[in-house]
Amino acid sequence: MRFLAYVLVSLIAGIAVGHFYSPDFGNLYEIMLYLLILIIGIDLGQSFRLKEIKKLGKMAVKLPLGTLAGSLLGGLATSLLLGIEPRWGLAVSAGCGWYSLTGPLIGQYSVVYGTLGFLANLTREIFTVLLYPLAIKKIPKELAVSIGGATTMDTTLPIMTKFGGSEVALIAFAHGFVLTALVPFVVPFILQL
Repeated sequence: MRFLAYVLVSLIAGIAVGHFYSPDFGNLYEIMLYLLILIIGIDLGQSFRLKEIKKLGKMAVKLPLGTLAGSLLGGLATSLLLGIEPRWGLAVSAGCGWYSLTGPLIGQYSVVYGTLGFLANLTREIFTVLLYPLAIKKIPKELAVSIGGATTMDTTLPIMTKFGGSEVALIAFAHGFVLTALVPFVVPFILQL
């Protein structure tokens, strides 16, 4: 629970700093993301052997496809409940948490839904950070990886490793990798319908 408090305090502090002071980070965020992925790769390389990767097998495909299907069903249901055109709900939900791609892709067709795509997928990432530690108390930690969507390969992987253990790290990485490969094709496909 203390971890969640640190996350919320950090987020609020970041918002306050951003509100009163606008530092120019340039591409520092991108460098930090690459550094994060490098560190994750080193950790995975130390923790896993080839036979453990082979054990992952079908789970590496089934879990991300199930996550994508669940996201699309949620997007469809939400669009029907809100009375909006189903392609917008499907496109927003097909982002699977990848807000920096989903928002601009949808924004090419509609600024309003592009903004919604950005915010909905950003919210998914934030909720993953906050709720994964709580979710694994009720559902298997391997299946709880699905709440993170594409973010499980990078930004939410440390959270999942910390609370789910090192055995979840490889599943989370593979899950995020498959979704990261699918999202750039699925979102534009839906928008073309």
